[in-house]
Amino acid sequence: MSLQQKGFFWRKILLHSKKRELSPLTWPRKQRSHRGRDRNKQGDNVHNGPMRGRQASDNFHAIIKHCVRKEEKGIRSLMAKPAILLVDDDPDVLRAIERDVRRHFGGTYRVLRASSGAQALDILTQLALRHEPVALLLTDQRMPEMDGVEFLEQAKELSPQAKRALLTAYADTDAAIRAINSVGIDYYLVKPWDPPEEQLYPVLQDLLDDWLADFNPPFEGLRLIGHRWSAMAHELKDFLTRNLIPYQWLDVETHTEALRLLELANLDASHLPVVLLPDGTSLSQPTPAQLAETLGLRIHADLSFYDLIIVGSGPSGLAGAVYGASEGLRTMLIEREAPGGQAGTSSRIENYLGFPSGLSGADLARRAVTQARRFGVELLTPQEVTSVRVDGPYRFVTLADGSELSCSALLIATGVSYRKLDIPGLERLTGSGVYYGAAMTEALSCRDSDVFVVGGANSAGQAAMYFSRYARTVTMLVRGDSLAKSMSQYLIDQIQQTGNITVQTCTSVVEVHGESNLETITLANTQTGERQTLPTSALFIFIGAMPRTEWLADFVLRDEQGFLLTGPDLDRDGKRPSGWKLQRAPFLLETNVPGIFAAGDVRHGSVKRVASGVGEGAVAIQFIHRYLSEVR
Repeated sequence: MSLQQKGFFWRKILLHSKKRELSPLTWPRKQRSHRGRDRNKQGDNVHNGPMRGRQASDNFHAIIKHCVRKEEKGIRSLMAKPAILLVDDDPDVLRAIERDVRRHFGGTYRVLRASSGAQALDILTQLALRHEPVALLLTDQRMPEMDGVEFLEQAKELSPQAKRALLTAYADTDAAIRAINSVGIDYYLVKPWDPPEEQLYPVLQDLLDDWLADFNPPFEGLRLIGHRWSAMAHELKDFLTRNLIPYQWLDVETHTEALRLLELANLDASHLPVVLLPDGTSLSQPTPAQLAETLGLRIHADLSFYDLIIVGSGPSGLAGAVYGASEGLRTMLIEREAPGGQAGTSSRIENYLGFPSGLSGADLARRAVTQARRFGVELLTPQEVTSVRVDGPYRFVTLADGSELSCSALLIATGVSYRKLDIPGLERLTGSGVYYGAAMTEALSCRDSDVFVVGGANSAGQAAMYFSRYARTVTMLVRGDSLAKSMSQYLIDQIQQTGNITVQTCTSVVEVHGESNLETITLANTQTGERQTLPTSALFIFIGAMPRTEWLADFVLRDEQGFLLTGPDLDRDGKRPSGWKLQRAPFLLETNVPGIFAAGDVRHGSVKRVASGVGEGAVAIQFIHRYLSEVR
């Protein structure tokens, strides 16, 4: 949903909450302009990002404060309330579910009901003709003439974006589970649903959050204008995508609208990239930090002291924030780029416990950030910690803007970054056809192209699968002789079953070529030395794991690669680390500096998996409590 549409949507809800409820199928239709339809033709250039639910709403509300100041005198266009359609042939059950759903969601959604699958299909047909959105279909399974699964299967053609759920008796759960696989329903609930606050509302809220994240009306929000091969433009696209901020990308070489907008803003190509905000203002060549401040993202702390400061918001940092804040610690979370860390850039994680259908890294990060904020965690992003010092019982961190924050305990969870390839031509073309990670950011730009992916681990495999949806061909370049040594079997199976993915083993990239952007790459066989040069405009690198710990040098002990040493790894010949003055040994996740802990990929010897990172973040909080009990 665009920034202005989002603002209009919520303000309309407030407006109509003061009016009488209109009949279900006579709600005002959304007014569409010719300009809106023209923009919708370029829908592939709208980047909603992997935005989900309440974090999306949080970001939108922050941005709307800036973007709709000039709209306070009136609403230019109204959008019909999205519909929730309830279907059950039992009148008593239908009235009961309608009562409960309307009580909790009626202020935001239009709750409709039908007593049969046929009647429900008629309602969906009318809504489709009026181009009115349907958010959720919730139907009973056992109905005469047409059961719930049959209805949901037919309803998908009329409302393909609606979330679909079954309401079943316990005896019908097997049918519901089969329907998840065969029909692709999103969820099933077992009757009775009392109390609804526990058994109904959380499930429906999560489904509606996911629907809202993917809802895509004509775009009227933030626009980014630039050249496809601009490294600065790529940096801004990556920032917006990873921070779950929707935007429309307009390439000046392919979109005539881009040139017209630049002219209206009295700008030219020398000002690119340009960010156009919905209120008509513009930013020329902004840094991510400048753009973040303009959009209202938080980069300054409310307090000067916290019980716990966590540096890095990957899985470990987010888990630490959730557990720390939920257990009463005033917690600050500081992130250099975007929540989720390297895991947040993953297009699909399918082996994370509790998500049988898988989820994107950004979706996982969105859920964790929402959870952390619910417990009162304060999040600064984008903000960077540049140094750390100790003064008595307090630990101080210095931020990139020169400000300083103090805390009783510090948790370092900065994760790792992809290793830079040191080959001729690569640095010059980075951001101009050569990318580290960035699958979610650049996939749409690779439509019908030949894409090369460097790496043989899970991140590379997930990216290859994601690119296969858009690219003509995807070639994985693997230095080893097999994927089995570094990739999960489920991913290997998926890759083998995907027709436009090729795996080229025993292969390295030795040179890249191009003037303003990547044009060709030179590959070498690691066994024979044979070389070949191939044309391509897209090379994505997913190799290595380099920790960002230079800011801790000479203060916190690290291994040869820069990973932080903790607990037993600090022992040298049975001796505790130099300068350690406490009677006890360092805790399992504690560094050589008492009160400074490390968790996740940044820690020496850690298991590089999302689940283990989450576990370490949670366990670190228990050691932090033990440490705090000693110093308080």
